[in-house]
Amino acid sequence: MEIAERAKQFMPFSAVHGLEAALAAKERVVVPPVTLTEDMAEELDRRLRQLTVGQMVTVVYFCRGEYRKLTGMVAKIEETSRILQVVATRVAFEDIASISLE
Repeated sequence: MEIAERAKQFMPFSAVHGLEAALAAKERVVVPPVTLTEDMAEELDRRLRQLTVGQMVTVVYFCRGEYRKLTGMVAKIEETSRILQVVATRVAFEDIASISLE
């Protein structure tokens, strides 16, 4: 028996295709975006102005019904289109809930 054929014996088997993806989608809890208070918005605006390209940050942002946390280096700040790019992820300023400077 060839090595490739022998390896097929030990590959994972899923009796019901798509079950894992369906269960993961069912477990996902969709939440509405939180409205920032005036003080929180001012603090967020102040931190956005402090950012520089190449700086390490942790950003909590709203995306597709859930909040995500991203840590990485600021790659680009587009003030006209109001986009913050951390590594390869582009986040709209409006979706940002908090920023921590590292």
